[in-house]
Amino acid sequence: MTERSEQGAISVSQALSIAKGALEGITVRILGEVSELSNKPGYKAVYFTVKDDRSSLPCMMWMNRYSAAGVELRVGSLVEISGRFSLYAAKGRMNFDVFSISLAGEGNLRLKVANLARKLKAEGLMEPSRKKTVVPYPEKVGLVTSPRGAAVHDVLRTLRRRYPLAEVYLAGVPVEGSDAPKHIMAGIEALSTIDLDVILLVRGGGSFEDLMPFNDERLAYVIANSKVPIVTGIGHEPDTSIADMVADLRASTPTAAAESISPSSADLLQMLARFAQRMESSQRRRIADASARVDLLEARGSFMDARRLFADEAQSIDDLSMRLSRVLPDKLERMKEKTSFLRRSFERTLGEAVGLEARSLEALEARFTRAGTSMLDPFKTAVLATSSRLEDLSPLRVLARGYSITKIKDGDVVGAIEDVSSGSMIEVLVSDGTIDCEVLSTKRSEMTIDLFNVDV
Repeated sequence: MTERSEQGAISVSQALSIAKGALEGITVRILGEVSELSNKPGYKAVYFTVKDDRSSLPCMMWMNRYSAAGVELRVGSLVEISGRFSLYAAKGRMNFDVFSISLAGEGNLRLKVANLARKLKAEGLMEPSRKKTVVPYPEKVGLVTSPRGAAVHDVLRTLRRRYPLAEVYLAGVPVEGSDAPKHIMAGIEALSTIDLDVILLVRGGGSFEDLMPFNDERLAYVIANSKVPIVTGIGHEPDTSIADMVADLRASTPTAAAESISPSSADLLQMLARFAQRMESSQRRRIADASARVDLLEARGSFMDARRLFADEAQSIDDLSMRLSRVLPDKLERMKEKTSFLRRSFERTLGEAVGLEARSLEALEARFTRAGTSMLDPFKTAVLATSSRLEDLSPLRVLARGYSITKIKDGDVVGAIEDVSSGSMIEVLVSDGTIDCEVLSTKRSEMTIDLFNVDV
């Protein structure tokens, strides 16, 4: 049979080939929910189906593209895919050949949260060893939540019922919207300035998108680095946020968070009753032991007769007193005789030493006197000769013989006519005073004076 009949009909293969060529030329982006998934080891591709409320579309994606996309598909995930239609001619089945895929809506948000959780876990923020211990009986409790939500009333009502001793400090902040993480962090930091025992971070239930402020990375670091232990109660039982993961204690709801830090009144009363019973038993034992010791002491003879306490000591004192009265007079007499003997010996020895010392001093004094006199004679002679020599050389002696000394007024001695000029004021020193003069003129003398060095 030929592929084309006389009437112009085409074969099945030709028809599918035409359809395949037409479909593969169409590239579109599709948004849909994954309803079926087949991803088995050894497959070359991932097979899944996307649907909306009226239609479904079988899809396939080669494994290398799927791995590069970094998306983990699950049934129910909302995805956005791009690709082209393809026709498998052997079976006459149409597929959508997926080029790229990404999670959309909540699915994309969950992927981001999961990636952040893995990052923070790798940094150690979720390690139990770094989480702080919540004190069993907190006195001051911080509360970060919306002041208008139901969560704040649930917490306050629970604390009032179970643990009315707690003093609550409320930081009212928005817990929904894009700015909510910033306000929540500000509330935690404000409460951290107070000396609190614990901080509760709570909000009521909501959709995954509503709880996204508690999946903020910056908020996670603030919670992890808080010096005050933080307990979270966010959403309902199945909800787990990043804040829950890094908090020091996670509770399923706001009410459960309040219960986790507050003992019930009944538990407190039972505990106090146990303490009272233990204290009573302990005191009874101590009183019984003390009574037994008192009875034992009372039975001692010394407490029956107080004088028996000091009988031995009193007898010892009397014995020592008698011995001392016998020994002391003889001892004093011997010491008196020995003292008299020592005094006489000392006086005799001292007198001899003093006499000998006096004679020695007199002899030394005479020797010093003679030696000093003989030593001064040469000096006296030299002084007299020097004094006579000074007298001969004294300028006053020259003046007394009728000579004079001429000096420039308030200056040096005039030694030559060059030292003065006409009009100069000079002083002439004579034997009995000074004559003030004025130089009228100078005249060089023909006589010269030769000076010689003379050895004296």
